[in-house]
Amino acid sequence: MARIAGRFGRVEPRATARAYLLGLLSATERKNCWQLAEQAGHARPGPMQRLLRYARWDADAVRDDVRAYVVDHLGDDGVLIVDETGFVKKGSMSAGVQRQYTGTAGRIENSQVGVFLAYATERGRSLIDRRLYLPERSWCSDPERRHAAGVPEDLPFATKPRLAEEMIVAAVDAGATASWVTGDEAYGQDPQLRARLERIGIGYVMAVACSTRVRINQGRTPVRADVLADHLPASAWQRHSAGAGAKGPRYYDWAWIHIGTGVRRHLLIRRNRTTGELAFYLCWSPTQVTLHELVRVAGVRWSVEECFQAAKGQVGLDHYQVRHWTSWHRHITLAMLALAFLTALAADANPARPADPQHPARSHDLIMLTVPEIRHLLVAVFAPPAMTAARLLHLSTWRRRHQATARRSHYQRRSADGPAG
Repeated sequence: MARIAGRFGRVEPRATARAYLLGLLSATERKNCWQLAEQAGHARPGPMQRLLRYARWDADAVRDDVRAYVVDHLGDDGVLIVDETGFVKKGSMSAGVQRQYTGTAGRIENSQVGVFLAYATERGRSLIDRRLYLPERSWCSDPERRHAAGVPEDLPFATKPRLAEEMIVAAVDAGATASWVTGDEAYGQDPQLRARLERIGIGYVMAVACSTRVRINQGRTPVRADVLADHLPASAWQRHSAGAGAKGPRYYDWAWIHIGTGVRRHLLIRRNRTTGELAFYLCWSPTQVTLHELVRVAGVRWSVEECFQAAKGQVGLDHYQVRHWTSWHRHITLAMLALAFLTALAADANPARPADPQHPARSHDLIMLTVPEIRHLLVAVFAPPAMTAARLLHLSTWRRRHQATARRSHYQRRSADGPAG
């Protein structure tokens, strides 16, 4: 709260914001204004509702504080990840809502879609920016509907890649030192976004469709990416891990091909070792890099899904019941701050420790403190259980030792399928 207290001109909304954050971090089942008011001991939800709708404070300024807070705790030289997530809604009054595809439901649903920017380093990852996508036909071209939902009159239509571009540029301008940007096909297929990243000097590893055409060996005729993959010799494929997953290293076969001119532009191809399924990435870097580095960045992209899972499951990112444009951005920003707080605690509680190169899965007797475990311990502090603090910490140690044993078993089962497998 000390980081954002100055964003509130009066003590009442400042106190309510603190209660709101405590509610997001609590064990309350649904984190809407009614439930958060009950958690805070308020007689009615009015203060919480005013905080989101009418109180004077700038959610974008708090967002800037969140971004700085995350970079301060996770360190420099991170990877920026762009992605979107859906919020399934009922009715037609919520800002930006319409029937549209959302990966959250895996189908077309009546929903809002938010485009987010995450920041990831070896110490952790967290969300640092957000934009609510406003569909062009159903919203941008309907002044009455925009006015009813509080959408600013001068806000133009912007595609999802344009929203991602805005957030990336804002993060760089604010001093976030990131060497790479990564994202899925929705963003990798956009040439304007890729060109903007090159102009500002940030490398990218962006997923693209198999039908993407590239030029090789300075050829005049572009070739489909999947056709190139089919003609690669066996020697072109190298086995690398895309990072550690829940069940051990995520090994794939990888190939890279110089495209265009120079040595800084590549087509990166990932092949599933079991199914043979292929994935493709367009890559550019300000300086010459190794295949291992491109694979690392490609693997980092999946951490944004962990951010969404933690934000929704731990701090109620999707629990809101608001319709107004301002209210959406304020709730989402406070949820991002709550997630950043948990992420920072986890990062600070898990200092870097030397690993055993021969037995990486046995390097530690406990898994590192996670965001869910940190929140579990905080909930116990906010609402002390019927047990001693020593007993509480004993149970935390037992849980993490049990999880470490499970992880060790997963690593042992996968060890035969490692790079030499």
